[in-house]
Amino acid sequence: MALQTVAARIRGFICLNAHPGGCARNIQTQVDVARAYAAGVPGAGLGHALVVGASTGYGLSSLATTVFGYGARAVGVCLERPPHGDRTASAGWYNLAALGRLARDTGHDVAFVNGDAYTDAIKAQTIELLKKRGAKLDSVVYSLASPKRTDPKTGVTHASVLKPIGAPFVSKSISLGNDEVQTVEIAPATDADIEETRKVMGGEDWALWMNALAEADLLAKGCRTVAYSYIGPELTYPIYRSGTIGKAKEHLEQTARALTVDLARTGGAAYVSVNKALVTQASSAIPVVPLYISLLYKIMKAEGTHEGTAEQIGRLFRDHLAPGRTPTLDAGGRIRVDDLEMRPEVQRRIVELWDQVTTENLFELTDYAGFKQEFRSLFGFEIPGIDYSVPLEVAIPLE
Repeated sequence: MALQTVAARIRGFICLNAHPGGCARNIQTQVDVARAYAAGVPGAGLGHALVVGASTGYGLSSLATTVFGYGARAVGVCLERPPHGDRTASAGWYNLAALGRLARDTGHDVAFVNGDAYTDAIKAQTIELLKKRGAKLDSVVYSLASPKRTDPKTGVTHASVLKPIGAPFVSKSISLGNDEVQTVEIAPATDADIEETRKVMGGEDWALWMNALAEADLLAKGCRTVAYSYIGPELTYPIYRSGTIGKAKEHLEQTARALTVDLARTGGAAYVSVNKALVTQASSAIPVVPLYISLLYKIMKAEGTHEGTAEQIGRLFRDHLAPGRTPTLDAGGRIRVDDLEMRPEVQRRIVELWDQVTTENLFELTDYAGFKQEFRSLFGFEIPGIDYSVPLEVAIPLE
């Protein structure tokens, strides 16, 4: 037993611990949403699913949706820290531990592989597990988000950067350390920066996964795979879509087209889904984005169109990727579930408020309070109904 009273330890955009009870409550909410959205697709079911990057964010919602929404026997690949002594596990560890328990209690089947998904060793371990489970994958979700990747062929470790291309970028942003609106200036990327970011956040590893699964004869006829991306408004283009990350996402889209050529031979396809801006560990680290999200949340919550990751992925599968559904694609061949965010009236209102925001009116003009609360909730904190004064077991296994 390792009973502890767990209080949040936060530094800027990093939370150093997690609350297992809060994470478990989050998982129950995700499962409830997954079931509700899948109820609109009568008779649709998935046989087997693989989610690479399954422990947080869109990947976690994808695992909950495929398992509890569409009854898939699933494997989730993650890289999470177990509990050790008086140190809690990472939030992703507790998320998957809770999802696994709930799956077993409700007659669902999910298994996990914990390790660096970029490595050949974890790919091989996952393939071996899938073979033992008799899997032929109907769905493969690729949802990795990491600042670094070691190329398994060269052994070189590449690090992504958040930089504009061509000229410095100057804009408003929020300092998450002191809640102040400030001006940030970011120097432009070099060609090496662009290539480093492409190596980490492009489609290279996605293709390696799909090729390895195909060579192992683990893809069912009609298998569809999806990776996640973001475009956003012109306001964030310099640091996102027109910056180093944007170049990597262009490579992700090229990869989808290349993978589709192979998958189409057996009736399958590869897609990139462009999703809404949401509070994640990754988005919190991008300059400008926390302020943009705080304004976006204020507006979308007021008009009743706000969605979290569970609702986004629930809608993605219900409308585009569930069995029998034909995805609706934009001119670039992408699925768009960022449509509510990108409505002209929403973006027009954000632009109107952008120049007005100061440190003094930050909490009035934006939903920065909601941003902070949602960030803490990623780690199981500030969840309604949880008594954080009660000690609880933190040494929870992932099984």
